[in-house]
Amino acid sequence: VQLQASGGGLVQPGGSLRLSCAVSRPAGTAYDVAWFRQPPGKEREFVAVLPWRGDRKGYADSVKGRFTVSRNSAKDTVWLQMNSLKPEDTAVYYCAAKTDRAPVYTMSNYAYWGQGTQVTVSS
Repeated sequence: VQLQASGGGLVQPGGSLRLSCAVSRPAGTAYDVAWFRQPPGKEREFVAVLPWRGDRKGYADSVKGRFTVSRNSAKDTVWLQMNSLKPEDTAVYYCAAKTDRAPVYTMSNYAYWGQGTQVTVSS
């Protein structure tokens, strides 16, 4: 499984961005995808998760109601729509995937990672 994140950039507070994660996988491989972020000088943290079945999306409390995770029907692209952005959302954002049944909220369970995309929220 290979992932490539894109869509980061500089945005003013209150603005929006949509991150994309392109997923390449062997045919028939089911996977859960999560977004994590690493603010400057801080540890990487969970942002959102989209399980393979798509029925139990999850979000960090800090982004709930502002961010939405979704994917296309081919299940090869996952998006993170970020609205009402705040300066504290500034971070490098990573998409990650796992193909087993380990818990989806634990970062160490994700074996496959994209390269990260920088999001800067500043006026």
